[in-house]
Amino acid sequence: MSPTASPDADAQDLDPERLLARLVAIDSVNPALVPGGAGEGAIADFCARWLTGHGFEVHRLERRPGRPSLVAIARGAGGGRSLMLNGHLDTVGLAGYDGDPLSPRRDDGRMHGRGTFDMKGGLAAMMVAAARAAARAAAGGGVRGDVLLACVADEEHGSSGTEEVLESFTADAAIVTEPSHLQVTLAHKGFAWFEVEVAGRAAHGSRPDLGVDAIAKAGHFLVALEELGARLAAGPAHPLLGTGTVHASLVQGGEELSTYPARCRVWLERRTVPGESAAAVEAELTAVLDRLAATVPGFRYRLIPGLRREPFEADPEWEIVRTLSRHAEAVLGHPPVVRAEPFWTDAALLDRAGIPCLLFGVDGEGAHAADEWVDLASLHRLTEVLTATIADFCA
Repeated sequence: MSPTASPDADAQDLDPERLLARLVAIDSVNPALVPGGAGEGAIADFCARWLTGHGFEVHRLERRPGRPSLVAIARGAGGGRSLMLNGHLDTVGLAGYDGDPLSPRRDDGRMHGRGTFDMKGGLAAMMVAAARAAARAAAGGGVRGDVLLACVADEEHGSSGTEEVLESFTADAAIVTEPSHLQVTLAHKGFAWFEVEVAGRAAHGSRPDLGVDAIAKAGHFLVALEELGARLAAGPAHPLLGTGTVHASLVQGGEELSTYPARCRVWLERRTVPGESAAAVEAELTAVLDRLAATVPGFRYRLIPGLRREPFEADPEWEIVRTLSRHAEAVLGHPPVVRAEPFWTDAALLDRAGIPCLLFGVDGEGAHAADEWVDLASLHRLTEVLTATIADFCA
């Protein structure tokens, strides 16, 4: 790696705390979650300038206008393994936040502000770690493999950013710097969304002989859905994630008080664990609905699949897992805790693309909450672990 630095003094600042404060001050609310949200344009512009200033080769991907992702590459000397660090640029909304969410505030070893924990802390750490590794390599550190920083859009909604990155870029391994409390995260759940449309027959409220109440029919399905959830909870469990779950998320039906509703729609979410596929979940729901159609007079339905994301599970013997765990133990002073997350992340997309990966990120609290904060000591430790892992894995 032989980065050519710019004369911009701020771009030379490799303090992750200072970089995080600058990232938090940039509004990057995901507009798919909050209509009119700022999106990733301004923060992508800032990161591109910062990374260019540190000699990275920066590629901007923006198939969706206003929703850019960046891939910044520090080229190795050749012959070494490549490593991708993945972090998302977007945040959830600012409404209801206690105080000014875009004014980072330091207090008692913490930094508060929207995105400090989820996940501009991880973004700052991976940027600084990669820049430090590149600078050491330029001074004769001998790093042979390429380091790629994927600063992606839209993780908080549809993950279109990482999907777009993976169409053009790959690596021998990856680390997703989602907040993990400095614990090695080797699995997470997936999800599948469905809409169930239950049909009735519209009629005047005074004519029960003509009407079929779609809402009442849908009630049978809601009871069956609760029973399915209980069966899942009693079934075989993943050692880190437990069992899959299912719940009704939204219900919509009826038009007016004096009319039998012709339609009731139920949207549901099925959280999956490794070994459960979206196709199997669809068959599971179809069986529940077919049983109702056979036993409940007048029950008619339509099942409409929505967004689905696969669960993720890493192999503890992958070289990237072993390498990061070794350096985490050196920095933390003890073997890192191994854990799993109940939510979904872009790690599943990287795994599906054939890139061995894991999650490792900062400590803190308040993801999507009214007060969000990162433990600043964990931010510095994360940066140390990532710096050492890059130098080792890409050597």
